[in-house]
Amino acid sequence: MIFGSRKIVRIVLASALGVLLAPAFSLRAADHLVAPADLHQAIIESAENRAANLKKVQGFFASDTVRTKLAVTGFDVKKVEKALPQLGNEELQRLASQTQKIEADISAGALSNQQITYIIIALATAVIILVIVVA
Repeated sequence: MIFGSRKIVRIVLASALGVLLAPAFSLRAADHLVAPADLHQAIIESAENRAANLKKVQGFFASDTVRTKLAVTGFDVKKVEKALPQLGNEELQRLASQTQKIEADISAGALSNQQITYIIIALATAVIILVIVVA
């Protein structure tokens, strides 16, 4: 009889353990902290944002006003153009925001030619310095 009760206790304990651990195994297999679809969507959005920011900044440095100002000061536009894709996402986003503000000020006539020149030189220098620091 002692052997029979031990066997029953073992079966009950094994069953109880199985019941308690079954949800944990199913949760581990089924639930992730981030769903793969959400992660994929976040990667796509990040790439799209980066491409849009890069396009804004490249468009700024490709404009006639900026090219003229940089050429007058002897600054190499090609160095800036090569450096832009090497910038990190945060730097590129910040630079895109700044170039957008400057374009608005230029369009509104809020800046003098000298101010525009200084700002463009500062931005071009910042791009090259950021790339050097990252490298």
